[in-house]
Amino acid sequence: MRGRHAGIFAMSCALATAAAGCDRAAPAAPAASEPAGREELEARVKALEGLIPDQSHIMADVSEHFTNLWFAGRAGNWPLADFYLSETKAHLRWAVRRIPVRKDNQGHDVVLGNILEAFENTQLTQLKQAVDRKDGPGFERLYRESLTVCYSCHKASDKPYLKPRVPDEPASRIITFDPNAPAP
Repeated sequence: MRGRHAGIFAMSCALATAAAGCDRAAPAAPAASEPAGREELEARVKALEGLIPDQSHIMADVSEHFTNLWFAGRAGNWPLADFYLSETKAHLRWAVRRIPVRKDNQGHDVVLGNILEAFENTQLTQLKQAVDRKDGPGFERLYRESLTVCYSCHKASDKPYLKPRVPDEPASRIITFDPNAPAP
């Protein structure tokens, strides 16, 4: 009987998980016998794009990861700092995939991929090296320099009001930054 209840419980959990977030209608698939027309495909693409977070949501994730990176590095928790640096990079790449080119106020293209590539090849690579070396002073210097580069991208995208700074508190309250903290 115990195994049967476990199976029912597992099935219920799977169904609940599958149903979560299903309050939006998915685009209808064309009948198997008829190919989708251009208008139908465009409508389906638009519907699918509506399910993807916008760039500002993705950048909020970047902000959280980059904030926590600061506290992990300051605490000398280098494995955690490495994790948050990797998450920052992954989410920056996601943000650029979401909107690869922005128009500035004069209508000129701002190719975000080029800006990200330069950032990854300079500050983020150097930050990774500082984390790998467990170099606290180098980490702090490079983190501060990275904020300047972030602001340069914001200005290039005509968003000079997005002024990053060294955080004064972590974005996460549930994660300890102390590398010697006991496990729960």
